[in-house]
Amino acid sequence: MTAGSNGMGLKIAANIGDDMFETTVLLMFPLCMSIAAISDLLTMTIPNRISLILAIGFLTLAPAFGLSFAEIGMHVAGASTVFLACFALFALNVMGGGDAKLLAAAALWFGFDSSLLEFLVYIAFIGGVVTVLIVLLRAQSSTIMAIGLPVPGSLLVAKKIPYGIAIAIGGILAFPSSPLLIAATRVTL
Repeated sequence: MTAGSNGMGLKIAANIGDDMFETTVLLMFPLCMSIAAISDLLTMTIPNRISLILAIGFLTLAPAFGLSFAEIGMHVAGASTVFLACFALFALNVMGGGDAKLLAAAALWFGFDSSLLEFLVYIAFIGGVVTVLIVLLRAQSSTIMAIGLPVPGSLLVAKKIPYGIAIAIGGILAFPSSPLLIAATRVTL
């Protein structure tokens, strides 16, 4: 008798499928956030496709891991609230458009509960640290350029702060409290 004839093959295939879904959840968010941070660091831009992948990824994976429509609705409400606040900051020329879209798309993964607050607190703290470090770096820009240190020019000459770095680090630090990650790991245990 073969493994497939007694149903064992189907169980193995189902487990592989579950593992792939869990791996997708485990990797998609941190990978997108890392790419956004690197892009913002090097080019002072965050590609729209990163925010789109985060949003579509969440909306695809959330039902697969058992989040109810009400729970998904709360995630959308949290992300919408963050987007409205970020849009206001963008309109006042305080925040970049890429930062606003990334922050809203990432907020979708945290919902409208304490995990969203944790995410935002991390971003605020890390954003302050990143800003101070960049201001200090820019104060020494002539020395850095004279020595020839390999620092992205955008960090030395741009007037704005690549806040995507703080958003990404804050998101990765808060990710273990994401309801989707918790649901994904609970389903596969």
